[in-house]
Amino acid sequence: MPYFVYTIFPNKKLELLDEFSTYREARDDVRARRKELPADVDYTVRLVHAKHPSEAERLLTAEREPRPMGEDS
Repeated sequence: MPYFVYTIFPNKKLELLDEFSTYREARDDVRARRKELPADVDYTVRLVHAKHPSEAERLLTAEREPRPMGEDS
């Protein structure tokens, strides 16, 4: 399964930036992109592991339950 790199905007709009076959390449790309971000931007760069872009987008936009109080991070 490939690794997808996305830009996520506040309104949950997603923009596919790149696709990688290995985790290390994807991780390094995301780290480099995050370093280049100015401090005042209103979006983030995320990495997701999925079978295809539509699954990646579903995973990135799915509502997640908050972590229980008192759970260690």
